Amino acid sequence: MKKPLVGALFAAVALVGAGAVPAASATAQDAAPAKQSKAKAVDFAGTVALSNCSGSLIRMPDSQPGDPALVMSNGHCLESGFPGPGEVVVDQPSSRTFTLLNADASDAATLKATKVAYGTMTDTDVSVYELDSTYQEIEDESGIKALELADQHPEQGKAITVVSGYWKKTYSCSVDGFVHELREGDWTWKDSVRYTPECQTIGGTSGSPVVDDESGKVVAVNNTGNEDGEECTDNNPCEVDENGNITVHKGTNYAQETYNIPACFGEGNKLDLAAEGCTLPKPTRR
Repeated sequence: MKKPLVGALFAAVALVGAGAVPAASATAQDAAPAKQSKAKAVDFAGTVALSNCSGSLIRMPDSQPGDPALVMSNGHCLESGFPGPGEVVVDQPSSRTFTLLNADASDAATLKATKVAYGTMTDTDVSVYELDSTYQEIEDESGIKALELADQHPEQGKAITVVSGYWKKTYSCSVDGFVHELREGDWTWKDSVRYTPECQTIGGTSGSPVVDDESGKVVAVNNTGNEDGEECTDNNPCEVDENGNITVHKGTNYAQETYNIPACFGEGNKLDLAAEGCTLPKPTRR
């Protein structure tokens, strides 16, 4: 996993100035002219910084202004620690706070959770917090709108931007492909997104929204990368195909798709794991 402080000591030196100047500016300068407008369109508005990770203020396609707002990050970013294999966290009280960012990465507001609506590291690596404020209240206070989750599977070859609220830095690349199973230590994730090499995400970028440059919608949540070339160990995920063949791509980074999340949240942004079309892992009955 792209744990919050893995590599942070050496990365902090390189990124001393990153918080002062929006990283999107540097990305746009380095990009080819034909891609500049798209790169500039993806900014920090709606992203959040956690105490140990990145995240985003999100809305479902059918969310309403008066609904309790939601924040998304990784399951491995939960304040309670990593959920074990097969573990699903539902409706766990939380008073966690998040720093909501403006487009230029400056602080827009402080958001507060009431609970972890959902969290797991099984099949995917995601956490969704319910807040004590509505979308309308947040917009009235800060002028910031939530990022919308796409409800369609991401497409190979599409230009994407990983937006880290923790580092106030962006990473621009494309969807290289999809991984049948991604294994890391005790965990297995299904149908993961593989980035092209340009997205060299680091510790602290965990939970960053992966934004489709064209639509502006969130298509995945950043979560891991193979750091040392090891096979299926912590911080060194391996790819497993349908026949069980294992491959390792040192330096390659990954995200977990989020298109299946909207089907699991109904009226009032309430989690409904029994809803038709909801495929998120469910808590094990005891």
